[in-house]
This record gives sequence, structure tokens and C-alpha cells, in this order.
Amino acid sequence: MCHYCGCREIPLIKEFIAEHESVTDTAGDALRALDHGEPGRAGELVARMRRELLAHWQGEEEGLFAVVGGDAEYTDYIDALVREHRELASFLDRVDLRRAEDVVQLREAVDELHRHIAKEEDGLFPASLTALSGDEWDRSMAAWRAAHPGAPGDLGRS
Repeated sequence: MCHYCGCREIPLIKEFIAEHESVTDTAGDALRALDHGEPGRAGELVARMRRELLAHWQGEEEGLFAVVGGDAEYTDYIDALVREHRELASFLDRVDLRRAEDVVQLREAVDELHRHIAKEEDGLFPASLTALSGDEWDRSMAAWRAAHPGAPGDLGRS
């Protein structure tokens, strides 16, 4: 991700980035478990990855995506990101790590997840700095909180 626009300092963006890092770490651990012949451990990690992503996507889609996507300039970009969420969710719902072809697809899905995250962190997040008003940030943060009911309640407060 870029470090020049300042979006990394926005509390909501910090949370999204932390979630990206957590889920990619979990995905990497799952792939390493497969490489070490531990499909059971890999399955547990893929299940964790799926749970993390579902909450993350809910927070993004019902908040930041909904707000930014209301601007026609960003609609196609947001729609593509949502499609990618749905494709990965569908795969994670049916993946069977006992099948060699699913293991190959998981590796491809993790690579695609990294590309997807770059689209958000290098495109959407910096654009949100100029695209959102204070009320829209509040709406986005409220959606993140709703998707993360056990999280600390100080998001957005310094």
C-alpha cells in the first residue's frame, strides 16, 4: 500500500488493513500447513480465514463500499470488488482440501486475494479520503462496528 496519502491514519482504514494482514497471514499459514502435510490444520485455518473475511466484507460492503459506491464514478470499481468477495466466499464454502484440484485453487485464490487487497489499499482507500464526508465516515464506521460486535467501541475516536 502507498504511504503518501495519509489514509493509513484513518482509524477505519487502519482496521481494514489490520484485517487484511490477519487474513493473509492465516492464508499463508494454511498453505504452509498443506506444504507440511497437515491438511486438518490447513482446514482449520481456511475456516478461520472464511470467518474473518465474512465479518470484514460485511463491514466493507455495508459501510465504505455502500457510501463510496453511491458515487457513479466509483460504482463499477466497487461492483468488481464485491464480485470478487462473492467468488472467494463461494470457493471457501465448498473447498475440500483432500482434493488436489481444490488445493491448487486455494493457492490461486490466495494469490487473487493479495491482488484484491491491493485494489482496495492502493485504489479505494486513498480515494475515500476525498470522496467521503464526515457523515459518510460515521456511516462507514457504524457498519464496521455492526460487523464486529465484540470489537472495542473506540473506532474513530482519538
